[in-house]
Amino acid sequence: MLREGIGTHLAWNYVILILLHNINSSFTSPTHHTLEKNEVAASKLIMKLKDTSEALLNFFRPLTCRHKEKQSLVPCHVGESINATECLENRCCPSKGSYELKCYIPFKDNLQLTFRLFLLGAIGFLILGCLPFCCCTCLQRSQCVNPLQRANKKKQQIVQNERASSEEMYRLLPN
Repeated sequence: MLREGIGTHLAWNYVILILLHNINSSFTSPTHHTLEKNEVAASKLIMKLKDTSEALLNFFRPLTCRHKEKQSLVPCHVGESINATECLENRCCPSKGSYELKCYIPFKDNLQLTFRLFLLGAIGFLILGCLPFCCCTCLQRSQCVNPLQRANKKKQQIVQNERASSEEMYRLLPN
C-alpha cells in the first residue's frame, strides 16, 4: 500500500513538472517578441471570454421574430428603411407581413426559455442522480478503498503452491 502511494505521488509530481514546464514562466527575461505574443494571447482570451459570455446570455435570453397580434413592434436601432440582410446582420427581424416597420427588434421567447431551463434542470438532476452510483461503482472496485478486493495472503500462497506443484507434475509427464 505504501508503494502505491509513493508511485501515485511520484506520478503527480511528474504531471505538475510537465505542466509548469509548458507554462510560460514570468521569470524569463522579457523580450519584445514575447511581449507581443502575450498581448495577442491576452486579446484572444478576452475575445473568447466575450464570445462565451455572449453565448451564455443568448442561451438564457432567447429571442424570436414571431410576431403576435397583441405585441407592439419596436423599430430596430439601425433604422427602419434597410433591407432584410442588413436587418439580420444587426440582429433585428425583417418584416414579412404588411406591418408598418420593415425592421424591428426581436421579442423575448418565454416558451423557449422555459424549455431550456427545464432541460437544464433535468440534466442536472440526472447527473446528480447518477453521480452516487458511479462513485460507488468505482470505489467498490478500488483495492485501496475496498479491502474485500485485496487478495488474502494465505489464499495467494496456496494458489502459488498449487501452481508450482502443477508445473512440476507437467515437467514429470512424458512428452
